[in-house]
Amino acid sequence: MAIATFGNGCFWCTEAVFEQLRGVTRVVSGYSGGQIENPTYKQVCTGDTGHAEVLQIEYNPGEIDFKTLLEVFWKTHDPNTLNRQGNDVGTQYRSVIFFHDAEQERLAREYKSKLDASGAFSDPIVTEISPAAKFYPAEDYHQGYFRANGREPYCRYVIAPKVEKFRQVFGSKLKD
Repeated sequence: MAIATFGNGCFWCTEAVFEQLRGVTRVVSGYSGGQIENPTYKQVCTGDTGHAEVLQIEYNPGEIDFKTLLEVFWKTHDPNTLNRQGNDVGTQYRSVIFFHDAEQERLAREYKSKLDASGAFSDPIVTEISPAAKFYPAEDYHQGYFRANGREPYCRYVIAPKVEKFRQVFGSKLKD
């Protein structure tokens, strides 16, 4: 198994996407990239800890590769807005890839460079690419949030449309 760590906005939204991919065995919502030990959601939400809301994704490289995970990462959030995803604003919502080895770093930088050069976005990509930092799992109620709370207004109006769009684009890569 291998690990990927991505921050691409609210972890409730992004967890609901990545856990559906074939080859992904575990997705944990959490915090990384900050200055304090064992941060809480309340602390991270202030924007003062330096942590980003991230996912730690455990995957089987024999079933899904890091390039595919990067493709999903880039196509399921806006990498052009600094410290913001939709209505979520603050450094905790920044776009970030925390790489775990030299190959992940190379692939992330290569993908970002190609995407920037392609003209796919009118604004420059602001995604941070940094060495993996200490990961802190979020509180239990954040894990599997969409699955557990799919009928809540935020889930229905924000997460569900994102998941549906993802399923249409990546249908061939979904778990059976």
